[in-house]
Amino acid sequence: MEAKTARLTLLIDPAKKAAFEALCATQDLTPSQVVRQMIRDYLAQHGASYEPSGKPPALRRATPRKAR
Repeated sequence: MEAKTARLTLLIDPAKKAAFEALCATQDLTPSQVVRQMIRDYLAQHGASYEPSGKPPALRRATPRKAR
């Protein structure tokens, strides 16, 4: 899991929220876990790249530095 987090606030119909929370509970998942997975899937589906914040520095992709 990523080490740093950021808050995402969204508006949703109360009935959909209740149904979503109930469905998550039946699967022993939190709504946050499901939303994070949906975001990862969406990023992968569209070929978006990102560096997870919790990745150890040794495993991070080397970024070329600009010459001064």
